[in-house]
Amino acid sequence: MDYKKTLNLPDTAFSMRANSGQREPEIQEFWKTQNIYEKNLTQRKKTPFILHDGPPYLSSGKIHMGHALNRILKDIVVKYKSLKGHPAPLVFGYDCHGLPIEHEVTKQKKNKGILEDPIAVREACKAFALDNLQGQMDNFYRLGLMGDWDSPYLTLNPAYEAAQLRVFADMVDKGYIYKGLKPVYWSVAAQTALAEAEVEYKEHTSHSIYVKMTLKADQSLLDEALSGKTIHFIIWTTTPWTLPANLGVALNPAYTYDFLEMEDGEVWVMANKLVDTVMQTVGRTPKKVLYQAKGQALENLRCQHPFYDRDSRVILGNHVTAEAGTGCVHTAPGHGMEDFVVGEKYKLGILSPVDANGVFTDEAPDYTGTFYEKANLPIIERLKENDKLVYHSTFVHSFPHCWRTKTPLIYRATEQWFASVDDFRSEAIAAIQEVQWIPASGKDRIENMVTDRTDWCISRQRIWGVPIPAFYRQDTKEAILDKQLILHVAEQVEKEGSNVWWTKSAKELLPEGFHVDDCYDFEKETDIMDVWFDSGTSHSGVLRQHPELSFPADLYLEGSDQHRGWFQSSLLTAMAAYNEAPYRSVLTHGFALDSEGKKMSKSLGNVVEPSKVIQQYGADVLRLWVASVDYTSDMKVSYDILGQLADVYKKIRNTVRFLMSNLYDFDPATDALDYTALSELDRYTLHKLSHVSEDVENSFERYAFYRFYQTVQNFCVIDLSNIYFAIVKDILYIEKPDAPLRRSVQTVLWEVLKTLLGMVTPVLTHLAEDAREKMPPALLKELPESILLGTYPALNTQWRNPELAEKWGNILEIRDALNLLLEKARADKHIGRSMEAIGFIHHQDSDLNRYMQDHLTLFRQVFILADVHVGVSDHAENTLGAVKNASFEISIQRSTGEKCVRCWVVDQSVGSHTQHPDLCGRCAEIVESLPAVTA
Repeated sequence: MDYKKTLNLPDTAFSMRANSGQREPEIQEFWKTQNIYEKNLTQRKKTPFILHDGPPYLSSGKIHMGHALNRILKDIVVKYKSLKGHPAPLVFGYDCHGLPIEHEVTKQKKNKGILEDPIAVREACKAFALDNLQGQMDNFYRLGLMGDWDSPYLTLNPAYEAAQLRVFADMVDKGYIYKGLKPVYWSVAAQTALAEAEVEYKEHTSHSIYVKMTLKADQSLLDEALSGKTIHFIIWTTTPWTLPANLGVALNPAYTYDFLEMEDGEVWVMANKLVDTVMQTVGRTPKKVLYQAKGQALENLRCQHPFYDRDSRVILGNHVTAEAGTGCVHTAPGHGMEDFVVGEKYKLGILSPVDANGVFTDEAPDYTGTFYEKANLPIIERLKENDKLVYHSTFVHSFPHCWRTKTPLIYRATEQWFASVDDFRSEAIAAIQEVQWIPASGKDRIENMVTDRTDWCISRQRIWGVPIPAFYRQDTKEAILDKQLILHVAEQVEKEGSNVWWTKSAKELLPEGFHVDDCYDFEKETDIMDVWFDSGTSHSGVLRQHPELSFPADLYLEGSDQHRGWFQSSLLTAMAAYNEAPYRSVLTHGFALDSEGKKMSKSLGNVVEPSKVIQQYGADVLRLWVASVDYTSDMKVSYDILGQLADVYKKIRNTVRFLMSNLYDFDPATDALDYTALSELDRYTLHKLSHVSEDVENSFERYAFYRFYQTVQNFCVIDLSNIYFAIVKDILYIEKPDAPLRRSVQTVLWEVLKTLLGMVTPVLTHLAEDAREKMPPALLKELPESILLGTYPALNTQWRNPELAEKWGNILEIRDALNLLLEKARADKHIGRSMEAIGFIHHQDSDLNRYMQDHLTLFRQVFILADVHVGVSDHAENTLGAVKNASFEISIQRSTGEKCVRCWVVDQSVGSHTQHPDLCGRCAEIVESLPAVTA
């Protein structure tokens, strides 16, 4: 007889194949054609959960690991909330305007001819953005994200632009917008002002010079000891090119300043607490201190500019610190914000003799026409010739660079439009306190940034963006910025798009007959809005516009750099317009780095491309990586790391396959046993399942997805595969199909399968859907049309049994000790399989001994042995190994007898049955009870 046919072997018709590359797109097509996203929204009845998608930038059609990380994190949240019964709409967004796109378009040779035509530039930028949009959407779609793929929000859409202008109109109406001459970050390469959020820091080599600012001879005598002395205030700067704009020397009013007599008779002035450091740097030694004074006492003294015929006034400012320099700060109000602020207080004026190209103007005699950076060495040489240079060196340090051109920035005073953050700063800080920040450190970070930030420069000297809808009188050049005029322009933009600002004249844009006093002729502003103002007003253009969304959002989720970017611009515009934060919670994640913790770059060859990962392993492996990392800090990723995750994914998948393949003949409606009828092992497994389910649910609730990964991995690999599955295989394959012990196991397998699929659906969505589709018919009828339309598994606390857990913890401790003995016996070639051995067990707990004695068949299966004897310990000479401790004493021997061809147990009963001489007594009895099997 072919005894293999009498085994309850899995029906391979319901097995899942490891062909993610082919199956995932098929599953995604199923979601699309069956409108699963729309059905999800309509079937969920709890309060909607609104996650507002921050728009990735469309400067490229490919997505990188940061994009994948971000969108997968959002998808996990959305799917979990959906499974918990909340409609969770997700409208994907894309940032379409701004410098990066315009920079890419205008540098292309084929577009050189369009530079003089704003509309041509804008159309080329739009085409570039939309082309990249399709590429990014295709890439994101392949990740298996659930959302509205048909109607993403684009910041170039006329309705969005109009909503943005209406927010701007509200801010204008409240007096928050003004035009002023201030120093701003200026990108020479990009020819525009930048906001702080558009600045990145890179290493840069700068000059470091100490310069003499000579006190004018006609100054009042400070002290007799200084009579007839040449006195120099020593300043330090790393930007020699800004010296032509010097108008003052700033001191800290509270510092003590030493007047140091040098070996050549000159007197140098610097802060007392910095003297030793400065002297060590410049290699000089003062003879003595001739005089000391507080900074406050030196206010309004006048120094001679080191090479121009003008004064440099001694002023006071608390921005002067002792962290570096001399305590005497070179002050050029046209080239630094702190200098500007203190210069305004002393009415020094604003001198910024550098034009938009970074070239000196006529206001810097002797340097007119020179690029600012090339003026450094000539200025240093001139200082040396004038005997004003104390010391010169160079050093490498972190320096602000343009976020797109990657070139160094300068501070330059220009006429710009600003949002007066001071007017609503306190309200914004109060709102920050009411938001949940994940991790909690995010609150302090954004609070400090909002507290310390200057007014927001919102104008850009570019073409590709939303115009600042200001008009200028042709007669007086006075700016006209009015809420009603802006709303009038917004209506036209909503109908025709923002190109209307360039295609129509000022007269056509203004209401018919508009005039101010007797002026009827106006000019349009040529600046556009900061791209962060574009995306920052998405709370108005998206949350308040899409019917399925609402304001404020429940969650914003982006990278930690967005504390100074989108989180902040969204907060400021929402507070300014509506006096309410646009979000209830904010979650931030770190950045994806290579395996050595370095930033990924093509030049280093360390880029991990999502498309390659998906091609090799499938999207679910990438999704599992996202769930496995602690995203609150930067995360390492490499193809090797992902290969390891692929192995974990296979183990989880194989767990699901085992569960499904052993339920091929199980119908929950007729075959499931009541909890009280289950074996203790099965009830213990449900106890474990209840705790696992709770731990996973808590991890999703707290957005601690790495705990989901750890819990599910351990449950699948250790609790199920290594322990439970290893034990119950004998029951599943050997026992009669309808044996109570087998049905008990299958009842548990079904409960585990349902719960496991529900737990992994937010992360391993494709695997879960594939399993649902391949489910045996009797099980499939218990499930919804799509795994995404299911509900998160309810926590069954009735399965909790601490006493049972303690009892089986002791039993499994015995099993672990037996396994070590069996491993050694195998290594020593005494046995091949564990079912060739007999176990002898004596536990100090007599109740436990009695329980095992009463269930010897079960415990032979639990310990996977040929036989087990409880209550005795073996000390015979043929013992293969033994363990004795305070709790139990165990040993193993080799079993005598033959191997059963059906269950593979070595047993003395093999050969004792006439009809089935190759079977053990147990298998012979089972086979006899089965219907006739054809040999």
